[in-house]
Amino acid sequence: MIQSYKDLVVWQKAVSLVEAVYRSTESFPKEEVFGLISQMRRSAISIPSNIAEGSSRGTRKDYCQFLRISLGSCSELETQVIIAEKLKFMDFSKSAKLLQQLNEIMKILNTIIKKL
Repeated sequence: MIQSYKDLVVWQKAVSLVEAVYRSTESFPKEEVFGLISQMRRSAISIPSNIAEGSSRGTRKDYCQFLRISLGSCSELETQVIIAEKLKFMDFSKSAKLLQQLNEIMKILNTIIKKL
């Protein structure tokens, strides 16, 4: 039984993604601290944060809206991962793993939104 947003598999996967993004961006060039590193980390953090906030709202409509915001942050992060790989800040194996995690989260979010 789900008693908290922390019980949601999608939230748990999103928190794991945040950890992976932080680890992956540690080796980026230092001049990217206020650029791509910051953008990627903020996009990643936005995903579980909006899942949590939406689940704490009173209505399905509000919950759906916050899940859509999470989905938007997923697309944002997906784009940033692709850019990081193209700029050679990240190797293919790291980017592929992040993109796989993102894809899984996006599928779950889409399923929840459709069911709501």
